[in-house]
Amino acid sequence: MKYNTQQKRLIMPEYGRNIQNMVDYCVSLPDRNERKKCAQAVINIMGNMFPHLRDVEDFKHILWDHLAIMSDFKLDIDYPYEVIKKEELNLPPGRIEYSRSDMKYRHYGKILEKMIDIAAAMEDGEAKNHLIDILASQMKRSYIQWNKEVDDTKIIQDLYELSNGKIQLDKSNYSIPEIKTNGFGKKMKTIKVQRKH
Repeated sequence: MKYNTQQKRLIMPEYGRNIQNMVDYCVSLPDRNERKKCAQAVINIMGNMFPHLRDVEDFKHILWDHLAIMSDFKLDIDYPYEVIKKEELNLPPGRIEYSRSDMKYRHYGKILEKMIDIAAAMEDGEAKNHLIDILASQMKRSYIQWNKEVDDTKIIQDLYELSNGKIQLDKSNYSIPEIKTNGFGKKMKTIKVQRKH
């Protein structure tokens, strides 16, 4: 008895040895039309092995790529799709560009910075003041997660800088509520903003 470990290594083990044997048989056929019919039959069987992937875009194209790979690119037929080339198979993946936005203060996050831009562009009024109160509280909450101590003056200064000078709070007339943390800052309790008039 011949064990699988003693047999030829499978190129794509997920399809199993029987499919690999079918692919090898297709390659060995002398007639081009017979090879094409055989390849189509093998593709149908390969597709039936993974019915849950049928809704995946380009599923058939992927199967034909796999067939070409399993034949070690020796299957001489007219493929219905342009299949991957042998030299493309082992190319290193392209570099992924991460969207590292230029955030001045990373601990506040990108969304908060966008919200500050929105608040800065709003007309003066109750809605703008309410949004600024919420933003200042959130900035303090974010700041305290990364720093042991927090100073309202620092938050007010950061808000001024992030709004490009459009949101200017007077630290003598404005107070950000205390953030009470319980444990490791997982539970936070805020007190309503007190705006001094």
